[in-house]
Amino acid sequence: MSKFKFRPHFQALCIITALSTELSIPHLASAQISNPDSGEAVFEVLASEIALQRGEAGLAYNTYTEMARRYQDPRLAQRAMEIAITAGAPNQALQAAQLWDSLAPNSDTKPKEVLITLLALSQRWPEIVKPTIALLNQQAPAQRENMLLQLQSLLSKANDEGEALRAFYAIVSAIKPEPSNPSILYTYAMAAEKSGQMEVMEKTLRQILRKNPNDVNSLNALGYSLADRNLKLPEAFALINKAHQLSPRDAFILDSLGWVNFRLGKNALAREQLQQAFTLKPEADIAAHLGEVLWMMNRPAEAEDIWRQGQKLDANNPTLKETLKRLKPDWSLAEQVPKSLWDGRFAVKITGLTESQNQGGSGGFTLSQDALKDVLEIRNPVGGSVAKITITPGEASLERNGEVTTAIDADTLIQNALGLPLPARGLSNWLRGEMRPGSTASVDRDANGRVSKIIQDGWTLSYDWNNTNRLEKLVMTRSSNIGSIDIRLVFDLPND
Repeated sequence: MSKFKFRPHFQALCIITALSTELSIPHLASAQISNPDSGEAVFEVLASEIALQRGEAGLAYNTYTEMARRYQDPRLAQRAMEIAITAGAPNQALQAAQLWDSLAPNSDTKPKEVLITLLALSQRWPEIVKPTIALLNQQAPAQRENMLLQLQSLLSKANDEGEALRAFYAIVSAIKPEPSNPSILYTYAMAAEKSGQMEVMEKTLRQILRKNPNDVNSLNALGYSLADRNLKLPEAFALINKAHQLSPRDAFILDSLGWVNFRLGKNALAREQLQQAFTLKPEADIAAHLGEVLWMMNRPAEAEDIWRQGQKLDANNPTLKETLKRLKPDWSLAEQVPKSLWDGRFAVKITGLTESQNQGGSGGFTLSQDALKDVLEIRNPVGGSVAKITITPGEASLERNGEVTTAIDADTLIQNALGLPLPARGLSNWLRGEMRPGSTASVDRDANGRVSKIIQDGWTLSYDWNNTNRLEKLVMTRSSNIGSIDIRLVFDLPND
């Protein structure tokens, strides 16, 4: 049983003290209780804190939010939010933050700052626009830039970069005067591009370059944008070439240089530069460009091979997907991945931060791989089918009870369908003792050179191999916002 084991928060004690002396002020005097001076509110706060110590976070949260509405007191909503954050309940924390913001005086900017942060961390980017603009309009220019820099740092956590950048564009476009910080302006330019505002992007990048002609990122971004749209190619080459001279080992600038040379008809030089860029930094964008150059040089086998590598890195990359859709390779010449099969049993245990969040289950599974298609079948303990998950580059589908659900990747699919953050993407790589392509990882090996541990995508994988180097057991653990997850796989047919 998971229990909260901490002393009442200092702020809760402040609330208790404040309520005991402030229940007669006008906005609390009108609260719907029979006698505001009876100490009922103080009792409810104390009872909530005691419930919290006993592990009943849900009860404490609900009491604080109900009291916040009844007394119209923002401090109670703030306390509810803190409880939800500690309990690892982001949706409830966000609801409490919204209540806190609605109850706080307009001059109090702290609730909005917290609300904006929680919206960003919850990936609710369209909802972030309105409160952020409201907050920025209350701030002085220096405070605005500081807030925009904080928001900029949260963009890196976005699951959907395009959606996040479009929100950032909407925010910055609405404030006057515009920011002067070059870092904010550069992000604004990239956000304008994602929003389809190419004139704004170009104008903003040129504004940066007027003040700092050697800004490498702006030189590269403007040059690449022109080259990608097949516009002003001599200027595009000059911009990118200058960026390359300033930063000759930057893989993304090399990619841009190769791409503008391809646009200029210098295919052999472009292939050489793009290959060098891909070697320095294997990225799906670079693979898309290199593959297209090889394709146009009538080298389809090499093009298909590099596109396959790009799909393994990021099958959902927009540049790669657009390239494949436009050129329509038949894949007949690409190297085939050998067939593999794993069969065994699993046990899942989720230890939540409250007892009601605890979950668990067990059953059987079969994972088969043929070329770039993985099929994961999950069975209940008596052998009945629970779900069938098919994973291909760029898409995953889950078949259950005769219905099929799809998503852009397998992990998103399982999270949406089952409500559990269980791993499927890259599972066939992990079962071979390999890192999943496209994501950073660390690997430990035993004295015999076999992989003993991989840490990747938030998971820690611990391996047990038999004397014939076949995987017998894999333990996968992870901490998440719902608690700790422990998955144990035991294999009957390991990679036959």
